[in-house]
Amino acid sequence: MPHRRLAALAALILLIIPQMAAAHITQTGSGGFTAGFEHPLSGYDHFLAMFSVGLWGAQMGGRRVWSLPVTFPMIMVVGGIIGILGLPLPGIEIGIALSIIVLGLAIGAAWKPAEWVSLAIIAVFALYHGYAHGAELPMAADPADYAIGFVLATGFIHVIGVGVGLVLNPIWKGRLSQGLGLLIAVVGLGFLALALGYLQSQLDFLNAGLSIFGS
Repeated sequence: MPHRRLAALAALILLIIPQMAAAHITQTGSGGFTAGFEHPLSGYDHFLAMFSVGLWGAQMGGRRVWSLPVTFPMIMVVGGIIGILGLPLPGIEIGIALSIIVLGLAIGAAWKPAEWVSLAIIAVFALYHGYAHGAELPMAADPADYAIGFVLATGFIHVIGVGVGLVLNPIWKGRLSQGLGLLIAVVGLGFLALALGYLQSQLDFLNAGLSIFGS
């Protein structure tokens, strides 16, 4: 039965990969609190990264059950401010994709580094996720309510990750959690492929423009 459940979970995650291309950017002009709360829940890339933070914290145990889920939103706010100010942060889509891959692999390997190392890792990724949200805030009808909504949703997703981790960790000596982490990493590879494809399309567009001026 556990094997069947794991297979079903794998199939579900793999089925949503084709939908991921448009998972990240909220439509221009979206409203306040509700839009902010829904965005992390409907964006598969954000959801998986935030879920993984909670899952990894539960897997490591101790203080990190709460220190990781608390640190991520705090640093995400910093990233959001950077995004609002329009300061450059290169490779946003790639950074978000890498966050899913790295966190998934950390869970898959049951990696338990020193607390400061794990906090540093999620802080870097939180900057990228926060920046993506912050860059969208000026488009929202009510930026303050939008920000409150996505911060609360982030905490909610962390709690889900912690809860799932606490349930799965005792099963098969934690191997079920590790398997879920590896599946998350596979999905992250899909996001990375999309991000690299987007980058390549932008480079092609730039090269085409330069060739026009050069001709």
